[in-house]
Amino acid sequence: MASPPEAALTDYERRREENIRRNDAILASLRRKASELSAAIQSAGSKRPKKQPRASPATPASPVVLRRSLRTRGLPPSGPSSSSSAAASPPAPASPPAPRRTRFSSSLASAILAAASCPAPETKARDEDFDAGAELVLRPSDVRRVVPDRILSVRILPLVDRTVLAVGNKLGHVGFWDVDGVAVDEDGDGADGVFEYMPHRGPVGAIVAHLATPQKIYSCSYEGEICLMDLEKENFNMIYQCDYSIFSLCQAPNSPSCLYFGEGNDLKLFDERMGKVSTTWNSHANRINSIDFHPENTYMFATSSTDGTACMWDLRSMKKNGAESLKVLEHGRSVQSAYFSPSGRMVATTSLDDTVRIFSVDNFNSHIMKHNNKTGRWLSTFKAIWGWNDTDLFIGNMTRAIDIISVDLNDSSSLSATNNACLQSEHMTAIPCRFSAHPYKVGHLACASSGGKVFLWTRA
Repeated sequence: MASPPEAALTDYERRREENIRRNDAILASLRRKASELSAAIQSAGSKRPKKQPRASPATPASPVVLRRSLRTRGLPPSGPSSSSSAAASPPAPASPPAPRRTRFSSSLASAILAAASCPAPETKARDEDFDAGAELVLRPSDVRRVVPDRILSVRILPLVDRTVLAVGNKLGHVGFWDVDGVAVDEDGDGADGVFEYMPHRGPVGAIVAHLATPQKIYSCSYEGEICLMDLEKENFNMIYQCDYSIFSLCQAPNSPSCLYFGEGNDLKLFDERMGKVSTTWNSHANRINSIDFHPENTYMFATSSTDGTACMWDLRSMKKNGAESLKVLEHGRSVQSAYFSPSGRMVATTSLDDTVRIFSVDNFNSHIMKHNNKTGRWLSTFKAIWGWNDTDLFIGNMTRAIDIISVDLNDSSSLSATNNACLQSEHMTAIPCRFSAHPYKVGHLACASSGGKVFLWTRA
């Protein structure tokens, strides 16, 4: 069917005809090049030349113009035709991503350093008579969105007279919430006490700060990075990088400069004074999800792994090749955490087999608590933590509440546990996944959600 004469065409039909002709020319050019390439491949396969210099690719006479719709170019439908615009000005290249911020806020650094200068006890606070179910409340003023997206790690810094929280999310951001004070920088950071930085390239797996050196905050990421946030120098320093993901990080209780971390299946010791990894142990068959030291026996620590085990270790008997654990605690599926109780007499593990297990360190008797740990792919996994005594375990549940598991260990090392209480509040609008207890203020419990919010429960 013949096309109507040019005089009878409307503007739309004329542009359509131009587009059709241009597309036909592009397709013909591609077919010709495909035919030439196919013939060259067949010729090379039948008769391979002995030695021929590599021919430089032929430069096309005119660049191939790619079609872009008016909508993607931000032009109204009545704008100029796509062919004339594309030929007149090629699409502008995408703007480069904003640089990652590596400078710490002066006002926040000053506030934390002032709080860190106050004399602090050498051990964490304990209160055996604290009744978390009856005394903890959540006030509307104690809710903040600290970072965007899912929070994977949360830590209340070890400051005696101040409450400052550090959280890390899946985008590599590290956010700080100064609960007790609001100090806004000149550039506007610090509104509502919240500061946000981007020191990492990937999800932040853990954040730690030692009781003896709260001015130094370490974090690790799934991109194989360990970052030091030095408040005295007011900057972030990447002190270690590797090719494998780092999911867990912990400091030795008697040496703040010794960082233990899980790189792939290996447990490694990074000595900051030497600036390198000094020891490596092959400890698990899969990634290491948590590392926690005994509060009194500084040579003993526990690890949990995706290989379905939690292991107890003694540094004095570990060998570089084929390290042997003191005890292997078997589970049905991946173990997300293994943490010592404040006295060190028990270890609590959280597993994807829908259990929370409590083990006695003396004889490894255990008690199994059934708990729904199926958080799915969009929520951070649950990790039960101890509070300020050997009685209370805190873990999130899928009803936007906190389960309190009450543990009893008698003199004969016989264990029992019950789901004693549940913390609920109309102000907790998301499922709490990760927790941190204030090391010095009994009754300050922070929980973080997968939407970037942090909820701080305090005493009534």
